This record gives sequence, structure tokens and C-alpha cells, in this order.
Amino acid sequence: MAGRKRFRLRLASRTLVLGDRTLVMGVVNVTPDSFFDGGKYADAQSAVAWSLELERSGADLIDIGGQSTRPGASPVHTQEEMDRILPVIEGLHGQLKIPISVDTQKSEVAEAALRAGAEIINDVSALRTDARLAEVARHHRAPIALMHMRRNPATMQKAPFARDVMRDVIGGLKEAVARATKSGIKKSMILLDPGFGFGKRYEQNYELLARLPEIAALGFPVVTGTSRKSFIGKALGHGNNPWPIEKRLWGTAATVTAEIIGGAHIVRVHDVAEMVQVARVADEIVANSANDAQKRAK
Repeated sequence: MAGRKRFRLRLASRTLVLGDRTLVMGVVNVTPDSFFDGGKYADAQSAVAWSLELERSGADLIDIGGQSTRPGASPVHTQEEMDRILPVIEGLHGQLKIPISVDTQKSEVAEAALRAGAEIINDVSALRTDARLAEVARHHRAPIALMHMRRNPATMQKAPFARDVMRDVIGGLKEAVARATKSGIKKSMILLDPGFGFGKRYEQNYELLARLPEIAALGFPVVTGTSRKSFIGKALGHGNNPWPIEKRLWGTAATVTAEIIGGAHIVRVHDVAEMVQVARVADEIVANSANDAQKRAK
């Protein structure tokens, strides 16, 4: 186990240090059809209150999205997506003290969100849906997280899957970086997400989790998101009866620990208070492993 590489991520309001400890990103789904909390925070008032609660629970960032990316999800019109998230970002102005990431694949939505106060773009399509998103990120000097996904949310869990998941993910992320840098985005503003659950078979998610250091070796900050996903439910269930979403908390804790040990810098989660505890303990394991390696090298 090697220590994580350290990065400095420059935002509009501050500089985030990545690598000293794991940063916890809280998920705020302003959608009626999210796989976990669909509809619970669909109105701006509830979403603002939940965002502030996540901050109090220890979140280092929040990620606000107005379009579900669950398997089978249908696209949302640009204006509808903006109508969902902009009142939330605007409502948090002057109240929230942690940075906001906007989860979108659309340049118009990202543009409006950044003007309203968001500071990071989280694009699950890695610039494949809307190439102009790169221009928006460059213009606003906003960091952008590029995620690996086969096809799109509506089709990603339909065969065929990759024969070699690591080759597929690493190759796809390298292509994403090339798209971003060709559009003028500095490498120092890019984060990579291997896309757990996005176009991977059940067992491929666990292979990806076990081999996460190979993603970290690409030389960019790593963002991960396994929170309560179906491959966790399948491991906990029996046969074709996976454990329901609401019972996947401790399985999520196991994956978050593995992510951090594997080199993740930011973990994207629904259960912030619990995963903050998980992250702190996992960080101690990583720190002591690095210290031990340094002692043996002397």
C-alpha cells in the first residue's frame, strides 16, 4: 500500500489540498427519480436544508445534480435541469461554507451553476455528451471531474460489457484527459472517476475496486462513488435477491474503506456522518502504511 499523491486544486474561492486526508462529498439529488432518495429533496427548500445538514455532518463538498444518472434514466431538458438546481445553489449563497460541485453533462447548466456559485463540474460523460462543457470549465477556470461510463445511463447496464474492465476504464480515462487538454483545460484542473456501476458487470466493480491503485497511477486526483450501489446489494443478498438500498450502509462503508486505501482523494456518498468516520479511520491506515514504507526504505 503506497501513500496517496498530494495535489492542490484551485477553486474560485479557495485551494483544496487533496491527499493529506480524504475529502467527503455529500450527494444532493434534486430529482424525482434518484435511485436512493428520489423525490425527497426535489424542492429547493428541502435541498437547501439537506445541503446545510450535510455540511454540519462533516461534508467537505456537496455535489448538486438535477438529472438522475441511475441505470435506465431518461435525459432531462436543459431548462428543467436548471430550474431544479439553480434555486438550490442560489439559496445556499451566504449560508454554505463548503464548495459546491454541479453534477451535469450540459454546458448551459454548468455555465449557469458556476455563475450562481458552484465551483466544480462533475461530468459523468467525460465530455462525450457536450464538448462545449470543456470550454465552460476553461473559461471559468473550474476543475472538472471526468468519469468513465460505457454508453449512457439509459443503456449502460445492457450487454455487451468490456472483456477487460481495467483496460476499458484506463483507456477511456486517458481519452477523456486528451479531450479535456485538447480543449485547453490544464491537467491540474482535472479529476478522474472510474465510474463504479456505470456500465460494469457485478464482478467488474470489485475488480476495479481491488485495482484502484492503477487508476491513481494515472497521476490525477481520484474521485469515487460506490454509495449504496447495486453491486453492494448483490454481494449482501442471496441469489437474485439483492439487499435493498436502505440496508446497504455497512456494505458501502467497506467499499469506501477500500477506495481510500486504493488511493481515492474524494469519496462521493449519501451517508455523510457515517462515512466521515469511515474516512478518518481509513486515513490513519493509509498514513501509517506510508510511514512504515518510509522507515523500511531508510
